[in-house]
Amino acid sequence: MRWPLTVPVLSDGVVTLRAHAPQDVDPMVEMAVDPQMVRWTAIPTPYTRDMSEQFAFAAMPRGWETGSHRGWAIEATDDDGRSRFAGNIDIRNKPIADIGFALHPWARGRGIMARAVRLAVDWSLTEGGVEIVHWRSHVGNEGSLRVAHATGFTLHGLVPGMLLERGAVLDAWTASIRFGDAPFARTAWAESAVLESDRLRLRPFTGADVPRIVEACSDPLSRHFLAALPHPYTAATARAYLDDCVWQAATGAKATWAIADRTTDELLGNISVMDMLGVSAEHGEIGYWLHPDARGRGVMTEAVRTVIRHAFSPDGLDRRRLVLYAAVDNPASNAVAVAAGFDLYGTQRVAERLGDGSYDDLNGYELIR
Repeated sequence: MRWPLTVPVLSDGVVTLRAHAPQDVDPMVEMAVDPQMVRWTAIPTPYTRDMSEQFAFAAMPRGWETGSHRGWAIEATDDDGRSRFAGNIDIRNKPIADIGFALHPWARGRGIMARAVRLAVDWSLTEGGVEIVHWRSHVGNEGSLRVAHATGFTLHGLVPGMLLERGAVLDAWTASIRFGDAPFARTAWAESAVLESDRLRLRPFTGADVPRIVEACSDPLSRHFLAALPHPYTAATARAYLDDCVWQAATGAKATWAIADRTTDELLGNISVMDMLGVSAEHGEIGYWLHPDARGRGVMTEAVRTVIRHAFSPDGLDRRRLVLYAAVDNPASNAVAVAAGFDLYGTQRVAERLGDGSYDDLNGYELIR
């Protein structure tokens, strides 16, 4: 058989994978020039219609013929009930394969890609001669990471300098899936659900927060009690921190919030529930910092109380025990712990390294649901 008859049609009743057709070319071009596509993939820029035609009707048939590049058009139904092109997905090489995928803007946020990935991976591992499928993306591509997470890929971590795209060497997030792995999330994503109190809105960080993060993490008092902060602390450092927070959330290890003014949305600080994959699956540690201009107003106490309610809620993080640590000579942090209802359970001697290289005793606080 020759292409397109060599392409198996796969469907779960909602999403269908099929060979590309002439009517797919225009939406493929629209997808290729979308800013998110340009930002997160190696798609050529500028992009032309000829490139879509070459990909769909030359590269894809050749890939299916050689078994080196099996790709499908994704078809789904839009809000008007029309069945239409939604994106591309391809499995490259065998028995060790890579997966690539992209969605047209209209199809995003609907769970379409997770369904498509399950179909393509299942076929590849059961009928396509593939033993393992690897996923990789630019660090920071949360949309792609959410698909890998939802479809059962084991999340491995960050590999420096793994990608070469448009002449730039980029770090990559990586994951893989093998035959027999369940095609559903292995861990709960530690979502930063939006939480509100009288004065505050706790929300996910955005790129607009980066300048305020740099200011807070460059402040001398912050640096004194958070000795591990990189120096100098740059915008690139802040973006890398936010990317790491996304990865930690995906693995279920940490949930992180931006503390923002409820009226202006200005960033006031950071708060996290960390160490959620420790010895106890019901444990968590609260950590935080404030921007200098937010100190002395009870902001952190209000934020900690808000996070405690969410952390202990079965509909939130469902923690049983929370801990909080504060250097003995950090009266503000100790006062927050006490005001938020934590009990002091002990003090570790010379356990906290400070920014000047000295060591302080460390108070440990706990709170039980």
